[in-house]
Amino acid sequence: MEFRIISLPPFKAASSGVDKHFDFSPEGVLGKFDIYFSAMNLSDRDRFLPRDFLYYDEEQQGMVWIWALSEDMDDGGNEVIHFDGGYFLTYSYKDGDEETNGKLYKEALKYIESSDFLELDIRPNHYPMGHIITPAEIIQAQGWAQMETFIPIKLKSQ
Repeated sequence: MEFRIISLPPFKAASSGVDKHFDFSPEGVLGKFDIYFSAMNLSDRDRFLPRDFLYYDEEQQGMVWIWALSEDMDDGGNEVIHFDGGYFLTYSYKDGDEETNGKLYKEALKYIESSDFLELDIRPNHYPMGHIITPAEIIQAQGWAQMETFIPIKLKSQ
């Protein structure tokens, strides 16, 4: 498998907060957050980069969903956090195919561990995360979505 290495800039983000119940229902923490950002009417300027990322907070033992805010976006009353940005190794797979995801994740970790210049950069609020990269209209037409996983990395210390 070939992996992409990208850079995400630091940004302010609205956050769902930690959900230890993984509740994506309309009444749940993650479901309400999905409703919040899905209702946004984005300008063309804000449609280019992934804006939402979902990750497991290892310290607080729950899922967190964040939405990258631009200066004129409403935070919807959600907590606003600072995301550090950084380098990420990425791969994609069919959303829901956890067997393939697990295989690719192990391959990615092996790739990073064997690298002469990369190492993991997992720390508080800087965890592996995912983002659905398939546009909603395509998901509806084909019946499935593609997920991209972002694994935080950094250059090895000299």
